[in-house]
Amino acid sequence: MKVNIFTLFPEMFTGFITESIIGKAVENKLLEINIINIRDFCYDKHKQADDTPFGGGAGMVMKPEPLFRALENCVGKIIYTTPQGETFNQKLALDLASEEEINIIAGHYEGIDERVVETKVDLEISVGDFVLTGGELPAMIITDCIARLIPGVIKKESYENDSFFNGLLDYPQYTRPQEYKGLCVPEVLLSGHHKNIEIWRLKQSLKRTLLRRPDLLKNRELTKQEKKLLTEIKKELEQDR
Repeated sequence: MKVNIFTLFPEMFTGFITESIIGKAVENKLLEINIINIRDFCYDKHKQADDTPFGGGAGMVMKPEPLFRALENCVGKIIYTTPQGETFNQKLALDLASEEEINIIAGHYEGIDERVVETKVDLEISVGDFVLTGGELPAMIITDCIARLIPGVIKKESYENDSFFNGLLDYPQYTRPQEYKGLCVPEVLLSGHHKNIEIWRLKQSLKRTLLRRPDLLKNRELTKQEKKLLTEIKKELEQDR
């Protein structure tokens, strides 16, 4: 998969594309990330990529000419990171992971000229109901999330157990040592009984989701086993009150 990121601050991506899982994916040619400096498409002497907004107001707006030039030969969806966009989630990440190539415009200042949005942008994405200094971090978040879903980047069973992938929050995780400062790992995880471990993990996922994100359960079609476990969980919570 190829991801092209258009930014005014390319240096921000140096560590992102070379470290950890993303770095390995790039090294193994499972993922190609191109960081494109929008200023390279500014043809004036000062490489000016922004200007004051028509109608007045605070801040600056990214100019249309450099962006139109930069996007002229783009292949694949063009995404613009903006607080006004569709909220990014795992389902959207799965949809985008099926694309061969995507392009992400990292907005900055007060945003980009609306003419670029109207004629070039296919999808506006927000990473949450808050405002950041620029779109570089959202571009990294979107790329990181999609990269995990590319075959070979991580094991399939790893991301299938992630929070939100199956509509539930993840279950608690434990590792060695077995006991630390009097805190012990649940016995079921040491039993070697795979079926019991699977049931315990599902129950813990359901419990966490019920307590922390009950809205996720409203949109989920529960299996018979999940309904049974949820009933048990609710009874246990009632008893603990």
